[in-house]
Amino acid sequence: MSVPDRSPALIVFVAGGVLVGVLTATQSRVNSEFSQRLGDGYLAAIISFGSGLVMLLVVLAVWAPGRTGARRLIAAVRSGATPWWYLGGGVAGGTFVLAQGLSAAALGVALFTIAVVSGQTASGLVVDRLGLGTMAPTAITVTRLAGSILALIAVGWAVSSQLRADTAFWVVLLPLLAGIGLGWQQAANGQVRVAAGSAMTATLMNFVAGTLVLTVAAAVHLAFAGWPSSLPAAPWLYSGGLIGTLFIGLAIVVVKHTGVLLLGLGAVAGQLIASLALDVFAPVAGHPIAWTTVLGTALTLVAVGIATIPSRPIGRR
Repeated sequence: MSVPDRSPALIVFVAGGVLVGVLTATQSRVNSEFSQRLGDGYLAAIISFGSGLVMLLVVLAVWAPGRTGARRLIAAVRSGATPWWYLGGGVAGGTFVLAQGLSAAALGVALFTIAVVSGQTASGLVVDRLGLGTMAPTAITVTRLAGSILALIAVGWAVSSQLRADTAFWVVLLPLLAGIGLGWQQAANGQVRVAAGSAMTATLMNFVAGTLVLTVAAAVHLAFAGWPSSLPAAPWLYSGGLIGTLFIGLAIVVVKHTGVLLLGLGAVAGQLIASLALDVFAPVAGHPIAWTTVLGTALTLVAVGIATIPSRPIGRR
């Protein structure tokens, strides 16, 4: 079992995790608004995810290292060196984007965030402890466990003023399950990067898997619900795919150095910071800023800082 990285460079990679969270919260706002204006969360999800896939295919066509990575990955899967199910990380990503369209508008970005974060933090602890592929099991240290618990408390406090008793159970369950999937997705995508030797190739495979699943879900839904009468005209509503390629690619690079848990905690801090900034500079009607949100965000940053402090593994004296 490996001991968590204690190098000063770890702070830089945790900061990368914070940026992942900032981009994630931004995408949640974009996709939530897109879903509302379009009137169909399933179609909004496939347009967002599918547009990211198209962008990556264009890059693959003109970037030789990406094509080389794809050939390496295919060879690794065929030989059995890389299990085929590692390629399914995008399924979790697609579920997350679908949750953005179906749940974020109903819950508000703040409550949506706590549901995602709760699942993501728990799965981050489990994945780090068990390991995956070339990611050796990482000892859970006292500070990492304390930081995780404090982060969950902080996020709960941050959104406590926005909880509603009439919220449907499935609306909260969907982002919770998506958050659990994100922890595994980050580890699986990291393994695909190792096999391909390319973060771009790993990001592409993530979008291929997610787009396939969302296409099936959207096709079934549209067969019964029908197509929307028109598409929104605002160009920025279609930026969710681009944002997704950026934060998924960044997470693939960062997770190798931080592990899933620290990446997740950094992303939690980034999501809360971005959500707070969006509520200040681009407020949404019906979701005012509460003092608990501000203080909870600050406490989350403290939790991330605690989790990066070197300490002994739990159970070792």
